Amino acid sequence: MSANPNIQAPPDPGRLPMTLPLLMEKKRLGDPIVMVTAYDYPSARAAEAAGVDLVLVGDSAATTVLGHNATTPVELEEMLVLARAVRRGLRTPLLIGDLPFGSYEVSDEQAISTAMRMVKEAGCEVVKLEGGGEASVRRVRAIVGAGIPVMGHVGLTPQTSTALGGWKAQGRTAQAAMRIAEEALALQRAGCFALVFEAIPSAVTEELMPSIEVPVIGIGAGPATDGQVLVFHDLLGIREGLGPRFVKRYANLQQEMDAGVSAFAEDVRARRYPAPEHTYSIDPDELAQLRLLLS
Repeated sequence: MSANPNIQAPPDPGRLPMTLPLLMEKKRLGDPIVMVTAYDYPSARAAEAAGVDLVLVGDSAATTVLGHNATTPVELEEMLVLARAVRRGLRTPLLIGDLPFGSYEVSDEQAISTAMRMVKEAGCEVVKLEGGGEASVRRVRAIVGAGIPVMGHVGLTPQTSTALGGWKAQGRTAQAAMRIAEEALALQRAGCFALVFEAIPSAVTEELMPSIEVPVIGIGAGPATDGQVLVFHDLLGIREGLGPRFVKRYANLQQEMDAGVSAFAEDVRARRYPAPEHTYSIDPDELAQLRLLLS
């Protein structure tokens, strides 16, 4: 019997592709879950090399790579292009496609159609949507019913930040924290395989965690969650300013990029680039023949 040439062993046999059962097992064992965003092939390769568990093609692409000042302008077609690029760079992390604003709120049918496009056209394994209100819960139930796993998102939900009073921490009163608790539990009952808690006081997160049976990924929600996520451009400093309070910057690539491009521009203007080592040669006889042909 010949071996199937289409079956390939993973590059690192010790790393298995992340699945939903493995994710639940990590929660059960208390093994911290690592999640980052990615928007293109290079950022996906960085996530793969780091061995992260989850990669989100976030609608934060609107502000990080498309130049908008909010997440709401990004279109579904743009998200699909970015997600396809990320898919090409990943082997082991679970790929999550963020459903952009306006692509799922209108009806269950719209939500299912959008989620299916994320899976069929972009290669995402699961999708994420924001909010835990009545409409969002219905959309989750519909998408899950269509066979596509959904990650929920409560607390600060950037797509509806205007209604929340801006980009600021949520759940800082007993009533507001109770609303987050109710939304998280409603999303869990609707079938979400995991939840994102964003910009929630650490003490509130600690109170809620015993009631949450699915993995919880925090971003500005304290250390009690099952894992943490940061935006790729925030954690690597590919942006201006410091970013939100919860961001820890692990590099300052914007500064490095600015310096690199400036050095290149200076070399070109001073005619230091290209130097001989950056050019190609031609055989002298061939050059002589070329001169004859040109003349």
